[in-house]
Amino acid sequence: VQLQASGGGLVQAGGSLRLSCSASGRTFSGYAMGWFRQAPGKDREFVAGISWRGSSTDYGDSVKGRFIISRNNARNTNFLQMNSLKPDDTAVYYCAAKSPTSYSSTYSKDTEYNYWGQGTQVTVSS
Repeated sequence: VQLQASGGGLVQAGGSLRLSCSASGRTFSGYAMGWFRQAPGKDREFVAGISWRGSSTDYGDSVKGRFIISRNNARNTNFLQMNSLKPDDTAVYYCAAKSPTSYSSTYSKDTEYNYWGQGTQVTVSS
């Protein structure tokens, strides 16, 4: 499967952005999805994950209560709604997919994912 992330940009602190990840190549609904981010000089960090059916979600501690992950399997797309953005959220954001997977599993380790998109830059100014 090929993944294309989009929606990044420059936003002021306190603002919102919505990232999208479009999948092509195979049946999207058979994949668990996730978002990771990497800031300069830092390790890649888990942001959010969603199960195949969308029934289960998981979030990194630094984004809980501010970010929401969702998916639309009919459109082969998942979304990361980012609210109350902070300068520390500045990073390149990557979407990832994992298959095989069970209906309700989510994954927080980058080594668990098979496929990766190219990344989209998010910059939050103070």
